[in-house]
Order: sequence, then structure tokens, then C-alpha cells
Amino acid sequence: MDLTNTTALVTGANRGIGRALCEALAARPLRLVLAGVRDPDAFEPIAARAEVRPVRMDLSSREAIDACAGALDEDVDLLINNAGQMTGGLLEEQDMDAVYAMFQVNLVAVAHLTSLLIPGMLARGRGTVVNNASISGYAYFPAASTYAASKAGVVALTESLRRELDGTGVRALHVVTPGVNTDMLDATEEVYGRYMDTSGWDKVEPEVWAEKVLAAVEEDKSIVGPGGRLAVAKLASRGPAFLVDAISGRMFSRQPRR
Repeated sequence: MDLTNTTALVTGANRGIGRALCEALAARPLRLVLAGVRDPDAFEPIAARAEVRPVRMDLSSREAIDACAGALDEDVDLLINNAGQMTGGLLEEQDMDAVYAMFQVNLVAVAHLTSLLIPGMLARGRGTVVNNASISGYAYFPAASTYAASKAGVVALTESLRRELDGTGVRALHVVTPGVNTDMLDATEEVYGRYMDTSGWDKVEPEVWAEKVLAAVEEDKSIVGPGGRLAVAKLASRGPAFLVDAISGRMFSRQPRR
């Protein structure tokens, strides 16, 4: 996709990967970057080549998404569904309110917001939808049951959508996000580390990952892989189950590690 003079919307843009994506987009010849955040007034400005404008993007309910999308006064050419929440631990110990909220943001909101913005892309005959999946959407490890389910749903949603859009000029791709060095990864290690050995996790800086994602957009790719050891885990996830079982057996214990 040629990003020249286009408008992009990034959800979850206040920090981490979302902010890195906004900064990377703003360094390119876009017309406008819409930084989707819960509180636009609290967004720290980004000074760069393209204008970056914070917009309210509350993904917590159907009504909030309808209201936020309805308030957009720009045609969106590139939608990056980046916002996400994390849940983890043994299933019977997880807070179900948090689980419901996580599925809402990670999966339901992705489908809802995309459904609202795709008609405009189709009418213009161009556009790209980028959905933030995860290695958890491929390799289903213990202590990540609900989060993995949400991200597997993102993979399925994006792949189905990609095939629906074939020949329309609109593309869909999903990113198999690895461990990106953000506050969310710290929280993930805290939760998963209770039952999993996280000491060997690969980590990448958000700025590096953002550039890799946007390069895939510009090259019209349909998937962005994690690379490194996680690429092996992704490959193993599509093979016999005993491969992931073996990895899990080395990393996981039902008895808390700390």
C-alpha cells in the first residue's frame, strides 16, 4: 500500500506499540494519523512529518464503538486494530469480569470497528486493515487460555476477511506479535510468570516492531511473523500437538513459581 497522502487510524495509541506505530506513521508522507485513545486530552503530542491528531476511541462496548466511529470526520485508509488487554493464569482463578472485558477489546471490538470502516474503503477501492494477533494466537500454552482464545479469534477473523476482500482493492493482514518491550509485556510476565518460566522470552523494542509492521503494509503482505525462536513456536503450532506439549511441559507448572 502506498501511504502517501493517506489517513491512518491506530487504536490503543497512547503507549507501547500503538504510540510507536503512530510515530513511525508520522515520519512517512501520510496526510493524517488518527491516534485512537480513551482520553484525547491526555495524549502526548507527536511532532513529525505528518499531522497526528488524537481522537476518542473507547472499545469497551458496542455503544461506545458506534459513538466513537460515528464521530470520525475523516476517511480512514489504514486501520490498525492495535488495542488489547491481557488475561492469564489458571482458568479457574481468572477474574471473569476481566475475561469478558478482554474478549470485548481484543476480538469483538476488532470485528465491530472494522465492519464500520470497511464500507468506506470498499467505496474508494483501496485500504488496509491490520489486526494485532499474537504468537498466542498460534501456540496455545497453559496459563494463557483466554488470551490465546481471543488472539486465535483475531487470526481467524483476519484470514476470513482477507479472503472476503480478494479483488476489492482492500487488504487485511494480521501481525503475530512477539514479546515487545512494553508495560503490557511487564504485566504479562508478572501474570504468566506465576506458572511459566518466562526467562527465555525473546523481546523486541516497540519502535523496531512498528517498522516491521508498516513495512508489511507497504509491501502488501498478509501476515507479519515474529522471527527468532517464536517463529519456531509458530511453526510447531501447526504440526503435531506433542511438539507444543513438550515445550509446555518444560515451562509450565500448576504449582505457583512465586
